[in-house]
Amino acid sequence: MSGGVEPETPPGSSSRSGGSTPVGGKPPRHHLTSIRHCASSARIAAASAEFGLDSGTLSLISPPADIRPGFLPVFRSGSFADIGPKSYMEDEHVCVDNLVEHLGLRVPGIPAPGAFYGVFDGHGGADAACFVRKNILKFITEDCHFPNSIEKAIRSAFVKADHAIADSQSLDRNSGTTALTVLISGRTLLVANAGDCRAVLGKRGRAVELSRDHKPSCTVERLRIENLGGTVFDGYLNGQLAVARAIGDWHMKGSKGSACPLTPEPEFREVRLTEEDEFLIIGCDGLWDVMSSQFAVSMVRKELMEHNDPQRCSRELVQEALRRDCCDNLTVVVVCFSADPPPQIEVPRFRVRRSISMEGLHTLKGALDSNV
Repeated sequence: MSGGVEPETPPGSSSRSGGSTPVGGKPPRHHLTSIRHCASSARIAAASAEFGLDSGTLSLISPPADIRPGFLPVFRSGSFADIGPKSYMEDEHVCVDNLVEHLGLRVPGIPAPGAFYGVFDGHGGADAACFVRKNILKFITEDCHFPNSIEKAIRSAFVKADHAIADSQSLDRNSGTTALTVLISGRTLLVANAGDCRAVLGKRGRAVELSRDHKPSCTVERLRIENLGGTVFDGYLNGQLAVARAIGDWHMKGSKGSACPLTPEPEFREVRLTEEDEFLIIGCDGLWDVMSSQFAVSMVRKELMEHNDPQRCSRELVQEALRRDCCDNLTVVVVCFSADPPPQIEVPRFRVRRSISMEGLHTLKGALDSNV
């Protein structure tokens, strides 16, 4: 670990000191990972029966109403981190379930309830990830645009953190980190992402991705990189870095403020939480490299129905990723929006019986015979 900064372990997290992979090898992938958002209820129900998952883990029926008047989410979270098979732990994360209590009276005008979460996947050492984890919330709340224009405040904070690493005499300015933050004010959830961490919303069992993985090979990112004079070689930015956006990595950037293919500026996604939105999963790319967003949501929903503990859900996701031979550090945060577990969702019974006429049967038989 370079630069001499000793990372702190945030409350509620845990990490192993070793990196051994569990015995048993890589299990077969669940075919549920292929179920997309547009899958019909019948297809999902059939997959549920085939693989033995509780029907309550899948999105089968949406409530007729959107939200009740006066609905407000309740925030509670759990996190888990593991070094995986690597020699060094370079991930960091932060969980603040009560933003008003955390900030006290220092920042007036914060809507309640409020919460803040982040995952930071370091590379080239842990200095950048540790620095961003310690300072990003302070940079956001001290920005002149906060709280009136939160998106501007967050964008400014990401750039400020990037420049602070360049100016630091104690940090390794060549270390870097991806950064994904989630700031929630009342029912408004704002995701800011620079890199390949991912935020996934569990909406009555359906996975809704709230961030885009900034891989250099992604068409949008590749065009942006090439327009700024960079190249993408074998999936790497300038043949060196596997992400297209990051804080730090000043060996790959020009002077501060200059246009550069590697940018610290985040992309944003804002959603209005409703009663259908049950939980949020935030994870580094080590998790998403080995499982789909839908599989993770289905797994967390099933676990919450059994024990209603987001901490255990985070640990289970990490352990499942290790069973799937993840080759990276692992960090997962699960945020629940209710004090209660997700409700059981029943598979609808189809009451209309469909029949085929004798004429139609003969037509079908003839068509089948003609194809023999």
